[in-house]
Amino acid sequence: MSKFFSNSAGDARKTELRLEPVGRRLFLRMAGAAAATTSLMVAGCSKDPITGDDMTARGGARIAAGVDLGSGDVGILNYAYALEQLEAAFYDMVVKMPYNGINADERQILKDIRDHEITHREFFKRALGSAAIGDLEVDFSAVNFKDRNSVLTTARAFEDLGVSAYNGAGKYLMTPDYLLLAGKIVSVEARHASVIRSLLAPKTGHYAGVDVVNGEGLEKSREPKDVLAIASPFVKTMITGPNLPNM
Repeated sequence: MSKFFSNSAGDARKTELRLEPVGRRLFLRMAGAAAATTSLMVAGCSKDPITGDDMTARGGARIAAGVDLGSGDVGILNYAYALEQLEAAFYDMVVKMPYNGINADERQILKDIRDHEITHREFFKRALGSAAIGDLEVDFSAVNFKDRNSVLTTARAFEDLGVSAYNGAGKYLMTPDYLLLAGKIVSVEARHASVIRSLLAPKTGHYAGVDVVNGEGLEKSREPKDVLAIASPFVKTMITGPNLPNM
């Protein structure tokens, strides 16, 4: 059966397995791999991963009651990493516990999305190096994984949230390579949102509804503080970002 995205899930998995903990090489390798998988492409990254003393100075610190995202570009990247952790964990459960009545097409779509999110998560983890926040403990107790509507409405919420998060945080990134990367990822997240919305309301305009696209045809955006507040019911680990912009 053909895939519903331009990449294959198998290729995405191979990409994940090929990741190496090397900054510039990682960016370049991911650029080539992602071009074949999720259309992500990072050209000419000039930064090595943030490691060692940078973590202490700029963030990614583990705190007693949770994690501190940090500040500057590290803080924004950790912010994205946290969201990708949440999405990857959610779709992994969806794939492992398919809802009642799921058909082959839906199963393949959700598996493809799961593989994308895992690739995104692992990319941020490797790129941040020792500055990365730890693994988050998630809480999906509000989701009925056996119920199609519960799963797909939650998926829609996560995808819409992710798109608005990238759109809202992009302006705070100071490194052009990171901004380019964020732009590539958010385009994939928007494709996810569109296909999930089409599953919920096929053959309608719901794929780009007025709840996510404003009157000027632009996707809505959210500030980090608003995104973290919305995501917090699904994350047991306390996430703090006092040094992120506009918190």
